[in-house]
Amino acid sequence: MRETRTIMGMTISLAVVDDCVRQQDLEAVFTEFTALDAQFSPFKTDSEISRFNRGEIAENACTTRMREIVALSEKTRQETGGYFDISRPDGTIDPCGMVKGWAIRNAARQLVDMGFFNFCVAAGGDIQCHGLNEHGGQWTVGIRHPFLRDEIVKVLQPNGHGVATSGNYIRGDHIYNPHTGLYGSDNIVSLTVIGPDVFEADRYATAAFAMGRKGINFIERTPGLEGYEIDSSGTARMTIGLKKYLPC
Repeated sequence: MRETRTIMGMTISLAVVDDCVRQQDLEAVFTEFTALDAQFSPFKTDSEISRFNRGEIAENACTTRMREIVALSEKTRQETGGYFDISRPDGTIDPCGMVKGWAIRNAARQLVDMGFFNFCVAAGGDIQCHGLNEHGGQWTVGIRHPFLRDEIVKVLQPNGHGVATSGNYIRGDHIYNPHTGLYGSDNIVSLTVIGPDVFEADRYATAAFAMGRKGINFIERTPGLEGYEIDSSGTARMTIGLKKYLPC
Protein backbone atom coordinates (compact mmCIF):
# COMPACT_ATOMS: atom_id res chain seq x y z
CA MET A 1 0.00 0.00 0.00
CA ARG A 2 1.34 3.41 -0.99
CA GLU A 3 0.14 6.91 -0.20
CA THR A 4 1.55 10.43 -0.50
CA ARG A 5 0.50 13.59 1.31
CA THR A 6 1.84 17.10 1.81
CA ILE A 7 2.65 17.74 5.48
CA MET A 8 5.30 19.92 7.14
CA GLY A 9 5.56 21.82 3.87
CA MET A 10 6.92 18.81 1.99
CA THR A 11 5.83 15.67 0.20
CA ILE A 12 5.69 12.64 2.49
CA SER A 13 5.33 9.17 0.97
CA LEU A 14 4.67 5.90 2.73
CA ALA A 15 5.08 2.51 1.06
CA VAL A 16 4.26 -0.49 3.23
CA VAL A 17 4.30 -3.77 1.30
CA ASP A 18 3.48 -6.25 4.05
CA ASP A 19 0.27 -8.12 3.21
CA CYS A 20 -1.42 -7.20 6.49
CA VAL A 21 -1.23 -3.41 6.05
CA ARG A 22 -4.50 -1.45 6.27
CA GLN A 23 -5.42 2.13 5.42
CA GLN A 24 -5.78 2.95 9.10
CA ASP A 25 -2.13 1.96 9.67
CA LEU A 26 -0.89 4.56 7.19
CA GLU A 27 -3.35 7.04 8.64
CA ALA A 28 -1.77 6.63 12.08
CA VAL A 29 1.68 7.48 10.69
CA PHE A 30 0.44 10.52 8.77
CA THR A 31 -1.38 11.69 11.91
CA GLU A 32 1.92 11.66 13.79
CA PHE A 33 3.61 13.75 11.08
CA THR A 34 0.73 16.24 11.33
CA ALA A 35 1.12 16.43 15.11
CA LEU A 36 4.85 17.12 14.82
CA ASP A 37 4.17 19.86 12.28
CA ALA A 38 1.70 21.47 14.69
CA GLN A 39 4.28 21.33 17.46
CA PHE A 40 7.50 22.37 15.72
CA SER A 41 6.60 24.53 12.73
CA PRO A 42 7.98 28.08 13.13
CA PHE A 43 5.38 29.15 10.55
CA LYS A 44 2.43 28.26 12.79
CA THR A 45 1.79 30.95 15.38
CA ASP A 46 0.29 28.50 17.88
CA SER A 47 3.07 25.88 17.65
CA GLU A 48 5.17 25.15 20.70
CA ILE A 49 8.30 26.46 18.97
CA SER A 50 6.60 29.75 18.06
CA ARG A 51 5.29 30.20 21.59
CA PHE A 52 8.74 29.41 22.99
CA ASN A 53 10.36 31.96 20.66
CA ARG A 54 7.88 34.61 21.82
CA GLY A 55 8.76 33.88 25.45
CA GLU A 56 5.34 32.47 26.29
CA ILE A 57 6.82 29.12 27.40
CA ALA A 58 9.82 28.82 29.71
CA GLU A 59 12.46 26.22 28.87
CA ASN A 60 11.64 24.15 31.95
CA ALA A 61 7.98 24.08 30.89
CA CYS A 62 8.63 22.67 27.42
CA THR A 63 7.38 19.24 26.43
CA THR A 64 9.64 16.20 26.54
CA ARG A 65 9.84 16.18 22.74
CA MET A 66 10.83 19.83 22.62
CA ARG A 67 13.59 19.27 25.16
CA GLU A 68 14.78 16.24 23.18
CA ILE A 69 15.03 18.23 19.95
CA VAL A 70 16.92 21.05 21.67
CA ALA A 71 19.33 18.56 23.29
CA LEU A 72 19.94 16.74 20.00
CA SER A 73 20.53 20.06 18.27
CA GLU A 74 23.12 21.09 20.84
CA LYS A 75 24.83 17.71 20.53
CA THR A 76 24.99 18.13 16.75
CA ARG A 77 26.29 21.70 17.07
CA GLN A 78 29.20 20.46 19.16
CA GLU A 79 29.91 17.49 16.88
CA THR A 80 29.98 19.63 13.73
CA GLY A 81 32.11 22.50 14.96
CA GLY A 82 29.11 24.79 15.11
CA TYR A 83 28.02 24.32 11.49
CA PHE A 84 24.68 22.95 12.65
CA ASP A 85 23.05 25.52 14.91
CA ILE A 86 19.32 26.09 15.42
CA SER A 87 19.96 29.49 17.05
CA ARG A 88 19.36 32.51 14.87
CA PRO A 89 20.81 36.05 15.13
CA ASP A 90 17.45 37.41 16.30
CA GLY A 91 17.56 35.17 19.38
CA THR A 92 14.98 32.66 18.16
CA ILE A 93 15.55 29.00 17.37
CA ASP A 94 14.54 27.14 14.22
CA PRO A 95 14.69 23.34 14.64
CA CYS A 96 13.39 22.45 11.16
CA GLY A 97 16.79 21.06 10.12
CA MET A 98 16.64 18.65 13.05
CA VAL A 99 12.96 17.74 13.10
CA LYS A 100 12.62 16.33 9.57
CA GLY A 101 15.03 13.40 9.86
CA TRP A 102 13.93 12.80 13.44
CA ALA A 103 10.27 12.62 12.32
CA ILE A 104 11.07 10.16 9.52
CA ARG A 105 13.01 7.94 11.91
CA ASN A 106 10.11 8.09 14.36
CA ALA A 107 7.73 7.05 11.57
CA ALA A 108 9.93 4.07 10.71
CA ARG A 109 10.04 3.02 14.35
CA GLN A 110 6.28 3.46 14.58
CA LEU A 111 5.79 1.10 11.64
CA VAL A 112 8.10 -1.49 13.22
CA ASP A 113 6.19 -1.23 16.50
CA MET A 114 2.98 -1.80 14.52
CA GLY A 115 4.43 -5.09 13.30
CA PHE A 116 5.57 -4.14 9.80
CA PHE A 117 8.90 -5.15 8.32
CA ASN A 118 8.89 -4.15 4.64
CA PHE A 119 8.40 -0.44 4.08
CA CYS A 120 9.88 2.85 2.93
CA VAL A 121 9.28 6.32 4.38
CA ALA A 122 10.32 9.29 2.21
CA ALA A 123 9.94 12.96 3.06
CA GLY A 124 11.52 16.01 1.47
CA GLY A 125 14.38 14.08 -0.13
CA ASP A 126 15.18 11.99 2.96
CA ILE A 127 14.47 8.27 3.02
CA GLN A 128 14.36 5.38 5.47
CA CYS A 129 13.74 1.92 4.07
CA HIS A 130 13.33 -1.36 5.94
CA GLY A 131 13.19 -4.95 4.80
CA LEU A 132 12.44 -5.67 1.13
CA ASN A 133 10.44 -3.96 -1.59
CA GLU A 134 7.27 -5.32 -3.23
CA HIS A 135 9.36 -7.41 -5.64
CA GLY A 136 11.25 -9.11 -2.83
CA GLY A 137 14.46 -7.23 -3.57
CA GLN A 138 16.45 -4.51 -1.85
CA TRP A 139 15.03 -0.99 -1.87
CA THR A 140 16.97 1.42 -4.10
CA VAL A 141 17.28 5.19 -3.83
CA GLY A 142 18.15 7.52 -6.70
CA ILE A 143 20.20 10.69 -6.36
CA ARG A 144 18.52 13.29 -8.54
CA HIS A 145 20.50 15.35 -11.05
CA PRO A 146 20.42 18.90 -9.65
CA PHE A 147 20.21 20.51 -13.10
CA LEU A 148 18.16 17.91 -14.99
CA ARG A 149 15.40 17.12 -12.52
CA ASP A 150 14.07 14.11 -14.42
CA GLU A 151 17.44 12.34 -14.43
CA ILE A 152 19.09 10.18 -11.77
CA VAL A 153 22.86 10.47 -11.49
CA LYS A 154 23.47 7.63 -9.05
CA VAL A 155 21.45 4.72 -7.67
CA LEU A 156 22.06 3.63 -4.08
CA GLN A 157 21.11 0.44 -2.28
CA PRO A 158 21.05 1.58 1.36
CA ASN A 159 20.35 -1.86 2.91
CA GLY A 160 18.41 -0.45 5.84
CA HIS A 161 20.53 2.66 6.29
CA GLY A 162 19.09 6.17 6.03
CA VAL A 163 19.64 8.51 3.08
CA ALA A 164 19.40 12.31 3.24
CA THR A 165 20.12 14.99 0.65
CA SER A 166 20.78 18.65 1.34
CA GLY A 167 20.90 21.12 -1.53
CA ASN A 168 19.85 24.45 -2.94
CA TYR A 169 18.64 23.38 -6.38
CA ILE A 170 14.97 23.13 -5.35
CA ARG A 171 14.44 25.61 -2.51
CA GLY A 172 17.35 27.96 -3.21
CA ASP A 173 19.86 28.94 -0.53
CA HIS A 174 17.96 27.98 2.62
CA ILE A 175 20.71 26.33 4.69
CA TYR A 176 22.29 28.74 7.17
CA ASN A 177 26.03 28.94 7.89
CA PRO A 178 26.34 30.10 11.52
CA HIS A 179 30.01 31.03 11.03
CA THR A 180 29.32 33.54 8.26
CA GLY A 181 25.73 34.47 9.01
CA LEU A 182 24.91 33.76 5.36
CA TYR A 183 22.85 31.21 3.49
CA GLY A 184 24.51 29.02 0.88
CA SER A 185 27.35 26.53 0.51
CA ASP A 186 30.20 27.83 -1.66
CA ASN A 187 29.53 26.22 -5.05
CA ILE A 188 28.04 22.96 -3.74
CA VAL A 189 24.51 22.34 -5.00
CA SER A 190 23.78 18.83 -3.67
CA LEU A 191 25.16 16.62 -0.92
CA THR A 192 23.70 13.18 -0.25
CA VAL A 193 24.65 11.35 2.95
CA ILE A 194 24.09 7.73 3.97
CA GLY A 195 24.06 7.13 7.72
CA PRO A 196 23.08 4.44 10.21
CA ASP A 197 19.53 5.79 10.00
CA VAL A 198 17.82 8.75 8.34
CA PHE A 199 18.12 10.97 11.40
CA GLU A 200 21.89 10.59 11.53
CA ALA A 201 22.16 11.07 7.76
CA ASP A 202 19.97 14.17 7.80
CA ARG A 203 21.59 16.09 10.63
CA TYR A 204 25.07 15.55 9.25
CA ALA A 205 24.00 16.30 5.67
CA THR A 206 22.68 19.69 6.78
CA ALA A 207 25.87 20.54 8.65
CA ALA A 208 28.18 19.27 5.90
CA PHE A 209 26.32 21.25 3.25
CA ALA A 210 26.81 24.42 5.30
CA MET A 211 30.56 23.66 5.34
CA GLY A 212 30.74 24.04 1.56
CA ARG A 213 33.79 22.46 -0.05
CA LYS A 214 34.89 21.04 3.30
CA GLY A 215 31.66 19.12 3.76
CA ILE A 216 32.46 15.95 1.83
CA ASN A 217 35.78 15.68 3.70
CA PHE A 218 33.91 15.97 7.01
CA ILE A 219 31.63 13.12 5.92
CA GLU A 220 34.68 11.06 4.90
CA ARG A 221 36.21 11.50 8.36
CA THR A 222 33.05 10.73 10.32
CA PRO A 223 32.60 7.02 11.17
CA GLY A 224 29.40 5.47 9.84
CA LEU A 225 28.79 8.08 7.14
CA GLU A 226 29.28 8.10 3.37
CA GLY A 227 28.51 10.88 0.92
CA TYR A 228 28.07 12.00 -2.68
CA GLU A 229 28.54 15.66 -3.62
CA ILE A 230 27.76 17.64 -6.79
CA ASP A 231 29.03 21.18 -7.37
CA SER A 232 27.75 23.97 -9.60
CA SER A 233 29.89 22.79 -12.54
CA GLY A 234 28.31 19.34 -12.36
CA THR A 235 31.45 17.72 -10.94
CA ALA A 236 30.78 14.93 -8.45
CA ARG A 237 32.90 13.66 -5.58
CA MET A 238 32.15 10.74 -3.30
CA THR A 239 33.58 9.18 -0.19
CA ILE A 240 35.67 6.05 -0.51
CA GLY A 241 33.16 3.78 1.20
CA LEU A 242 30.15 4.81 -0.86
CA LYS A 243 30.81 1.98 -3.31
CA LYS A 244 29.44 -0.56 -0.84
CA TYR A 245 26.00 1.05 -1.34
CA LEU A 246 26.15 0.92 -5.13
CA PRO A 247 24.29 -2.00 -6.75
CA CYS A 248 26.57 -4.42 -8.61
